[in-house]
Amino acid sequence: MYTRSFPFGGSRMPRLFLLFSLSLCFAFWSCSSLTEEITDLREGDERVQHEIQVTQTPNTPDAAARAGQLGGPVMMQAFYWDVPAGGTWWEHVESKVSAWSAAGITSIWLPPVNKTMNGPFSMGYDPFDFYDFGEFDQQGSVETRFGSRQELESLIGSAHQEGLEVIADIVLNHNSGGNAEFNPFTGTETFTSYVPASGKFFRSYLDFHPNDMRHADEGVFGGFPDLSHVKPYVQDWLWKRPDAVAKYYKEVMGFDGWRFDYVKGFGAWVVRDWVNEVGGFSVGELWDGNAQSLEDWVNATSQTSSAFDFACYYLMEQAFDQNNLNALSGDMLWKRNPMKAVTFVANHDTDEIWRKNLAYAYILTHEGYPCIFYSDYEEWLDKERLDNLLWIRGHLAFGNTSILYVDQDEYIARRNGGPGMLVYINNADFWQERWVRTNWANTEIKDYTGHSSWQPFTQGDQWVKIQVPPRSYSIWAPVGF
Repeated sequence: MYTRSFPFGGSRMPRLFLLFSLSLCFAFWSCSSLTEEITDLREGDERVQHEIQVTQTPNTPDAAARAGQLGGPVMMQAFYWDVPAGGTWWEHVESKVSAWSAAGITSIWLPPVNKTMNGPFSMGYDPFDFYDFGEFDQQGSVETRFGSRQELESLIGSAHQEGLEVIADIVLNHNSGGNAEFNPFTGTETFTSYVPASGKFFRSYLDFHPNDMRHADEGVFGGFPDLSHVKPYVQDWLWKRPDAVAKYYKEVMGFDGWRFDYVKGFGAWVVRDWVNEVGGFSVGELWDGNAQSLEDWVNATSQTSSAFDFACYYLMEQAFDQNNLNALSGDMLWKRNPMKAVTFVANHDTDEIWRKNLAYAYILTHEGYPCIFYSDYEEWLDKERLDNLLWIRGHLAFGNTSILYVDQDEYIARRNGGPGMLVYINNADFWQERWVRTNWANTEIKDYTGHSSWQPFTQGDQWVKIQVPPRSYSIWAPVGF
């Protein structure tokens, strides 16, 4: 499951190991079902009324407060797998934060920042010293792959000046790089002796599974020593004591939130207790395409954490690459709990969706907290098109969501806040047109993507005909925004 995929074809190589405060301005919505009238274009441009069951997330009192603000937050995953080694990445990302902020990005997610077993070569998912940010000569280098502590602190400071939150990638399931020691619980030698140069969080076989308190927890990754979170000593160093990892990262280094790696490997209570101790936005990597499983995990954290919406991810792959937009009617975390869903099109571990223009049009116009992948934005896709979607999200994407129409090739949804908008996605090889009901009567509307030159007026009963180009999307709202 943990693979790295190449965007333009080629082989997918398995990973060797999991080499992986502004408050959110979301309204809180829960999913419900209602009947929405739609119309279908028939011969002679005749409108014939139908009824279908569609999904809508109802308004709450918080929605009014949100209506006067820009659209919800957008995260940039500010790295990809095997970014250039040599200690230059923090400086590179710092050079981007001003432009990202201006485009509508509100937070950046950094790779793990601490020294690892593989020192200057590691992507950070094999943690050794949680307090070495590129300042101690150990594990083959002083700097990490990404740079020095000073460069990291400069990046965080610049991001904050641009109004960006900075999300730390936290690897708590396993450690790597310890020395061998005799382990009485296994009767063998294990690599569980950790003597970090920072002088903080020394570990031994007592701090891993099996130990005197517990034989195992929810999961082991790659055969690495499995950290035991039930041990009071481990809890103290991770989040409880004044210089615990969580508090040091937040209060000293300046991180605003957390991305928790491989949360299948330990109890959701760990994330809950961490966030309850130090606060900040949190999202867990629960690699599971079942929306119920994702919601269950969020609930198990006592709603302290969001989760990446893998259910949405896999359904988008079916919709856009397997030519079946009906998949977008499926169950997703954002439909169940949009305030706790982080939607995405690709990341450093998985890159399966090929028609990304449609996928980004989907997540950037719908509820949830969308995450843009660095390589998509900076290298592979049309940045101007993505910036246009970011503008649309920031100025038009408000309120709850109604799915107005969906079939194999067409998908139309409406955001119901002010000003609101219509998003029309077309997976066919030809232009499409359809009558839909809007929230606007006798109002001139236009396509804010520029894909269509139409500027129709809605009728007194709020109906209007809109169009969309082949293999593309259009996004409609009243003229003047």
